[in-house]
Amino acid sequence: MTVAFQGVVGAFSEDAAIALLGDEPRVALPSFDEVFDAVARGEVDRGVVPIENTLAGSVHPVYDLLGRKDVRVIGETTVRVSHVLVGAPGATLASLRRVYSHPVGLAQCEGFFRAHPHVEPVAAYNTAGAIADVVAKRSLEEGAIGSRRAAEQYGGTILAEGLEDDPENWTRFLLLARTLEPLVGPRKTLLVFTLPHRPGALATALSAFRGMNLTKIESRPIRGRPFEYAFYADVVSEGELPSLDDVTTSLRVLGAFAVR
Repeated sequence: MTVAFQGVVGAFSEDAAIALLGDEPRVALPSFDEVFDAVARGEVDRGVVPIENTLAGSVHPVYDLLGRKDVRVIGETTVRVSHVLVGAPGATLASLRRVYSHPVGLAQCEGFFRAHPHVEPVAAYNTAGAIADVVAKRSLEEGAIGSRRAAEQYGGTILAEGLEDDPENWTRFLLLARTLEPLVGPRKTLLVFTLPHRPGALATALSAFRGMNLTKIESRPIRGRPFEYAFYADVVSEGELPSLDDVTTSLRVLGAFAVR
């Protein structure tokens, strides 16, 4: 079984892939879009993508891809995210002028940048990829934020540890597949639905989940329909969900998996 993740070797998404599937062969891809497409086309068996972080919040591009791509969610895991500051050999914290990381990684370390105003945060496509690039360039003015494993993988020098704003820094990752697996008993179901654009529509829809655990709800704008939204919901239930056909204008099950 092969599993795709976004980034390069040493990324936190690779840690999630290992947590979910052990040592199954892993494929690193540059973007979330490519991970979804690889799963949808059957080029890999599984994909792993981040969906939310306890400090930076939801990963909105992944929500939008869940709504557009023909894949299903069949599992999840959480990964403790501890950031280190990495430079090329010879660099010091005082020598740095720019520090690169994924935007979500930068958002988790705002306190570090407030404490070091001489350092400019710069967005990169991936935490581990930023570390690899910084070490390869050998510039003493550039650093990167990412994992200790990535620093060791690419030969970087760790200049500071524990950069995250809060030690309870966790990221939730989803496991993607082409089809759902049969389920019996308690489960978490991921949905996306749209509603009539009228007062009380959302309250009516949410009342259908009475007695269930609505663990997450996220709204995303609908292109071409200003100030109308698609609603993404995670619902824990003892079995199948009730029908929402009478209260929604569209509904799609994005995934479902067993919960303990």
